[in-house]
Amino acid sequence: MSGVSSVSSSDFRQIAIRTEAGKAERLFRAAVSAFCSLTRPSRREIAQLEDLTLPLFDEVSVESRRYVAAALSECEYAPTALVRRLAEEPVEIAAPLLTRSNALSDIDLIALIGRHGLPHARAIARRKELNPTIADLIRALERPTLVKTPPPDTVTKLTPRPEPATKADAGRAASGEAAENARRRLRSMMRPAGDAADVNTFLGQPAYVRLRETALTGNAAFFQTALADALEIDFATARSVTGQSGYAALLAALRALDLSEDRAFLIAVAVYPGEFPHPQAIRLFLDRYRLLHREAALDKVRAWKAETLSRAIRDKADDTISRERRDASNGDDASSGLKAS
Repeated sequence: MSGVSSVSSSDFRQIAIRTEAGKAERLFRAAVSAFCSLTRPSRREIAQLEDLTLPLFDEVSVESRRYVAAALSECEYAPTALVRRLAEEPVEIAAPLLTRSNALSDIDLIALIGRHGLPHARAIARRKELNPTIADLIRALERPTLVKTPPPDTVTKLTPRPEPATKADAGRAASGEAAENARRRLRSMMRPAGDAADVNTFLGQPAYVRLRETALTGNAAFFQTALADALEIDFATARSVTGQSGYAALLAALRALDLSEDRAFLIAVAVYPGEFPHPQAIRLFLDRYRLLHREAALDKVRAWKAETLSRAIRDKADDTISRERRDASNGDDASSGLKAS
């Protein structure tokens, strides 16, 4: 960053003190410029910059955000929280960070593509050392037919004449095959490496692999079936775990399976995409996941199993009572018939 190389660490720490009310714009730029001039900033200085700039973020202009994004894209030790916040901006602002910043992990890039689609994906595609599976995903997104198969009703409405029906069917089949290719690309994300693939296996596949693949299909029933198998609970309980408005129950389920943070997050964002609209929501999930003791999560799963057993016993008792009442009713009818004859 030319022009600010003479700014020292002590100068950076004093910027907040020298500021005046109504100077948010100037402070925002000056703080980042001073930070970028530091050869090797300390954790404290990184935290200071975030504490100073994040509260000002909504008060500064688009031009200042663009300037800061460009400056931090060249910064080796850029503050992660500020970079993630800037990366959520429109691509006109975020592009330098999406293209160059090493503060964005593969998980961050996947989440950004999921939330912002092609504009962010195309900027990410220009990264020099891009994960090949993310590159495959972006190529799939570039071709809409690989991402979404038109529903039959839509195709029918768009082709009212009977003659093109054969062509429409052929196109639908081709689109369905392309969509399956896109799903395979998505499933290739975050493949487990080495022997640390998972905790338990079932049906010949590691639990995490099957949970991830079924979550990425977007079909709730598929994922619920995989979750029921992994936790050895019934389908109704698995459905109740993912049928809630928040991810608290799913978080306990994933922690009971002892999945790593990144794997748990990938599944959670696939099942509850609306719960992660900004980086702070992701950080909250990871904090909650770290703080949840596995034994507590296992206790939760045991409680689900106990409730399942209790429900089965109650249902069996109700069936027995109903059968006895039915038999008694049939016996009374038979007695009445004998008396009448």
